[in-house]
Amino acid sequence: MKNPLLYKNSINLRLSGRMQAVADMVTAGNRVCDVGCDHGFVSIYLIREGISPKAIAMDVNKGPLQAAWEHVKEYGLENYIETRLSDGVGALREGEADTLICAGMGGRLMMRIIEEGKGKALGMKELILQPQSEIHFLRKYLRDEGYLIVDENMVLEEGKFYPVIKALPACGGRAETGADVEDGQRIEDKYGPVLLRKKDPVLKEFLYREHSLCIQIMGNLQANGKGKEKRKEEIRDRIKDIETAISYFIS
Repeated sequence: MKNPLLYKNSINLRLSGRMQAVADMVTAGNRVCDVGCDHGFVSIYLIREGISPKAIAMDVNKGPLQAAWEHVKEYGLENYIETRLSDGVGALREGEADTLICAGMGGRLMMRIIEEGKGKALGMKELILQPQSEIHFLRKYLRDEGYLIVDENMVLEEGKFYPVIKALPACGGRAETGADVEDGQRIEDKYGPVLLRKKDPVLKEFLYREHSLCIQIMGNLQANGKGKEKRKEEIRDRIKDIETAISYFIS
């Protein structure tokens, strides 16, 4: 339930589509740590909507963190949101937060943040991740480390596709699998196990767009790419994986 005391400042707040998708995955009642908080709007939204009772907004850069604090004061939420200068979760104490948010950064950087703060991350109830790149490496890392991906979303905003991942820590280790299952895991790591399972329409659009692009690239290589066999093989493999992912929507 929204706290009316939080509305002494009636400034409207509207998140971007991808940030709204991140906020929507936070479990109600959880205290939040937002790493790479930028201007702090996700934390502000979560408090104003009564989703989170407390938030810690962190950033490695002083400029965005100062901007976040100015916004916190603008909305009158100084008693609910704390800002901290921090590289990853370095400035977070164990047990201070239930939800870790990492959004708007590369997948490998997220892996480093989780790995370097492993004890703190494993103490969280959930991780909400919105990687900008190297998404398959991040999903594989989560799987190998025993995290369970329980929900995913994908948002198309201004021509770009943004996946959002919700993972629960310490939910079991990696299972030994045969070759066929490992192939299936590679497809799920690339495109998202939950997105594929629920036949997400935005993922479907992404797959067909990628397929069309790869077919175009292959056509150009065949016409002008004499001797570029390695590149052709790479594109053939991409097309095969995309077509396998598309088959999830047909079956």
